[in-house]
Amino acid sequence: MTPAWPATLAYGDVVLRPIKLRDQRAWREVNRRNRDWLRPWEATIPPPPPGSPAAQRPTYRQMVRHLRAEAHAGRMLPFVIEYQGRLVGQLTVAGITWGSMCAGHVGYWVDREVAGRGVVPTAVALAVDHCFRMVGLHRIEVCIRPENGPSRRVVDKLGFREEGLRPRYLHIDGAWRDHLVYVLTAEEVPEGLLHRWQRTRPGNNQKMK
Repeated sequence: MTPAWPATLAYGDVVLRPIKLRDQRAWREVNRRNRDWLRPWEATIPPPPPGSPAAQRPTYRQMVRHLRAEAHAGRMLPFVIEYQGRLVGQLTVAGITWGSMCAGHVGYWVDREVAGRGVVPTAVALAVDHCFRMVGLHRIEVCIRPENGPSRRVVDKLGFREEGLRPRYLHIDGAWRDHLVYVLTAEEVPEGLLHRWQRTRPGNNQKMK
């Protein structure tokens, strides 16, 4: 356990907190309602080598226990996203690497009902600031399929730099898919990413809705 984890981060109506076993019912309900919307962007398990048994998707409890173990090992920060007190998605900082790199990558999904309200950009900004200021990371990546317009708009709004294309990078929706790499380093947001996002977002003089 470190001061950086477990952590609860909040701004306005948006809260990031550690995922819990007791979130199962709410998590499943949101995931079920958004199944068709999320399917094109969700990670899948590639076919096994010939003669090997097919891998099974973990149960919710197995997933949470794995995420907790990775968090305690310092390799991951597994959050759920809450908006106005309701679980609406998930955000994970994964692949945390120390040594001479000090980097990690962020992945997220959100309930379609709250898309477009600034929930995901605020959640990502909260997580990035925590990674830079409390965890001690230097570089954060977000890898996105070129076809995923809404997710690309999130990183554009936050000022991530596009570094290039990683061909056939991840197994998504049943096939190996290309991903664009977006990056921020700590030196690029000395004032904090949340501060910059709130200063530059449309209608920043109004209370978040």
